[in-house]
Amino acid sequence: MRTYVYVDAFNLYYGSLKGTSYRWLDLEKLCRHLLRPDNHVQRIKYFTARVGARPDPEQPARQQAYLRALRTLPCCEVHFGHFISHEVSMPCVVPDGARQTYAKVIRTDEKGSDVNLATHLLVDAYASKFDLAVIITGDSDQLAPVMHVTQHLRRPVGVINPQSRECVVLRKAATFYKHIRENALKASQFSDQLTDANGQFHRPPRWV
Repeated sequence: MRTYVYVDAFNLYYGSLKGTSYRWLDLEKLCRHLLRPDNHVQRIKYFTARVGARPDPEQPARQQAYLRALRTLPCCEVHFGHFISHEVSMPCVVPDGARQTYAKVIRTDEKGSDVNLATHLLVDAYASKFDLAVIITGDSDQLAPVMHVTQHLRRPVGVINPQSRECVVLRKAATFYKHIRENALKASQFSDQLTDANGQFHRPPRWV
């Protein structure tokens, strides 16, 4: 069965990977652990945005190392959204009965990846590129494209939720639905050292 996998990178990171030693994640291996043997993964589409150096100056280098690792997978494509930073006024924590005060903060929002994922899913479905689509996300914003593909185009869409919390609407709309377990992440790591056309590179030290 021709299978396309669509990965919401930030949902995956904050749902299953942040603060763990599993961030050097081989998506091909993960798919083999989570899907059936007859699901032949022909394409993995990874939707992300380039991170900045605030507040961690080493963050962009770690991301670039991981994107480089993903590009060693022949079936993997990386698609970029972007970040928008803007000043907003947010309420401060105050004692009961005290007057509410506010502080100005810099808020950074990731934009584009959700729309990019939904667009690729729909375009690929209309082009009959897959027999099964799998979305790695727990974001209910993907409900409309999932329903369109399953109900109108009559193509199955599975949802793999990287978050511990249930996404009820996606579970009801999907052809199948499951969570990512720690044992799958542990068994789906890249080798500590990889090689591409530019030479050798390594898992970031803080990810060990």
